[in-house]
Amino acid sequence: LVTLAPEKVDLSRIRELADAGVVVFAGHTAATFDQCKSAEDAGVSGYTHLYNAMTPFGSREPGVVGAAIDSTTACFGIIADGHHAHPFSVQLAVQNKYRGGAVLVTDAMPTVGSDDLYFELGGERIEVLDGVLRNKAGSLAGSHLTMIEAIRNAAEFAGLDWEEAVRMATVYPSDAIGRSTQLGRIAQGRSADFVEVNQEFEIVRVWRRGQCVFGPT
Repeated sequence: LVTLAPEKVDLSRIRELADAGVVVFAGHTAATFDQCKSAEDAGVSGYTHLYNAMTPFGSREPGVVGAAIDSTTACFGIIADGHHAHPFSVQLAVQNKYRGGAVLVTDAMPTVGSDDLYFELGGERIEVLDGVLRNKAGSLAGSHLTMIEAIRNAAEFAGLDWEEAVRMATVYPSDAIGRSTQLGRIAQGRSADFVEVNQEFEIVRVWRRGQCVFGPT
């Protein structure tokens, strides 16, 4: 998968990438709504972390956000941590997207799953402050979000049942990257990667390639 800015790349190059089997997403971009639509026609099949590092939705120019929500063929990833996107913004985007078009991503950084509360990125100190990763200037710098938290948040923010929130983290991402025959579903021939949760939606056990790697065996 590659993320690119449609306004910076010729449509012919996007077509070449898509024709070669590369999954092409638009992101970190100042593209217009129309530029995004042309890029979709050329082979863009998704948008990277909706609302972040892209032109916002406006009354006169719907921007990348508008194009991503409007598209009936291209999905979008979204960081459901309540910081990168307001809970209502998550709800608005998910409820107005075709089923399967909203994919949970974490944008997680090294502090997730670690006791460390800071790390360096490009020589700059990034620190967890009140559960949020920020740089010295106070700007967001990745997330401190786990996928299980993203699932719980998506269900709450968008008013989804938990099964649909789980699909946003499993089935729909595998479809988005063209790996539906290998990942994202419990079925013969798929990778034996499983997560067991309890009724409180806490992780109990994890299997990777059929081997239990976390929790009681």
